[in-house]
Amino acid sequence: MSGASDKGGQRNLKVRLKTAKKRTTASQKWLERQLNDPYVERAKREGYRSRAAFKLLEIDDRYKLLKPGQRVIDLGAAPGGWSQVAAQRVGAAEPKPGAPVGRVVGIDLLPIDGLPGVEAVQMDFLAPEAPGLLMQMLGGPADIVMSDMAANTTGHKKTDHLRIVGLAEVAIEFAREVLAPGGVFLAKVFQGGTENTLLANLKRDFAVVRHVKPAASRAGSSELYVLATGYRGQGALGAGQDPDDDPRAAGHWDAE
Repeated sequence: MSGASDKGGQRNLKVRLKTAKKRTTASQKWLERQLNDPYVERAKREGYRSRAAFKLLEIDDRYKLLKPGQRVIDLGAAPGGWSQVAAQRVGAAEPKPGAPVGRVVGIDLLPIDGLPGVEAVQMDFLAPEAPGLLMQMLGGPADIVMSDMAANTTGHKKTDHLRIVGLAEVAIEFAREVLAPGGVFLAKVFQGGTENTLLANLKRDFAVVRHVKPAASRAGSSELYVLATGYRGQGALGAGQDPDDDPRAAGHWDAE
């Protein structure tokens, strides 16, 4: 342990790990970051599955996305931090007498341990049967599709950026199939500018598109989130129509 400095009878301690022979430098840094991350400790203390829960809490506190009675799909949900928050806020985790009861479905290739108010599916959301199955589980189209997924990194900044944008693009395609009119799409991207195709897709289909950077994102991290609200529904624009030529799409891009 190091970083000891007495102040008011307390010591501020920062954890340092001895490097194991088989531990890579990257995994060493990740472990140290986890041990010294206040959001990791807070997640344990407040019973959240992961520190990522605080990102969604902050975004929702600001934009009021999650409401009682809503239907929510969480893509790449494991270990379940975002699903956990959604279930609490739409009234699925602890239904109250007389209040609307929402539904939350989390889907991931990895197993998701049981959470109150969350139905978990272990499968690829890109499977042809996934949209229909998830809407059946929800009892109708989704009000919100959200994704905190991140593609495996290579260490090459440009390649990693393209991968995460590609992941966001397929998530948008999925959202088109399952969202109800007026719905919300929220997904992780990285700083450095999203691809024109991604932004054009969102401007075409949603009334307002903005970038959001929650305080819970790690210091120095390039991650941020794209938030699109007011889904217009499938077929909002004609096939091949340029979204910039549509008056509904003009002037609704907010960079924050």
